[in-house]
Amino acid sequence: MGDGYDAIGETFAEWREQGSGDPRRDWEDKLVSRLSDGARVLELGCGGGSPETTRLAQQFALTGVDISPRQVERARAAVPDAEFVCADFTELELPGSSFDAVASFYVFNHVPRELLAPLLANIHTWLVPGGWLLTAFGQSDNPGWTGDFLGAPTFFASYPPEINSRLVREAGFAIAEDEVVAWEGADTPECFQWVLAQT
Repeated sequence: MGDGYDAIGETFAEWREQGSGDPRRDWEDKLVSRLSDGARVLELGCGGGSPETTRLAQQFALTGVDISPRQVERARAAVPDAEFVCADFTELELPGSSFDAVASFYVFNHVPRELLAPLLANIHTWLVPGGWLLTAFGQSDNPGWTGDFLGAPTFFASYPPEINSRLVREAGFAIAEDEVVAWEGADTPECFQWVLAQT
């Protein structure tokens, strides 16, 4: 995954701006409205310094994590007020209760299905009591495959929505909002399951 996004980082940034109706800003606002200024926010799969990363860093103490060294370089240049870590977040070890919120935009569909439950359990431990998780899950029954994405081999996997929701609850979260949202992507229709949940 890291090599793929190293190769396509700039192409990806241009591609993501071509769609219409992307709901990520609406869901970002749902999270932001529940946080105090200066809250500690962890963004998993932050990419190269996207608009949401920039906005979060302006209001909160943001730490971004991405597996792609090149994307982390871009993010550090684009969002100098945030901290960035180059790591596979499925292997990340962080102190307990060290963040007020964890956000991840269109990244969990790159996580092998068997790693989703332990990842959600880890996130729960990283959050303070009453902390928030915002993420978008893939929503198809996809056990995993690697295909071409913008010219680079990319891994995708996902569970159906009812399993995603169950995994979130089993990790100890109470779900505040849970919705499958479709919109018109840059070249194909897109559909993800958005979940906002609290410890």
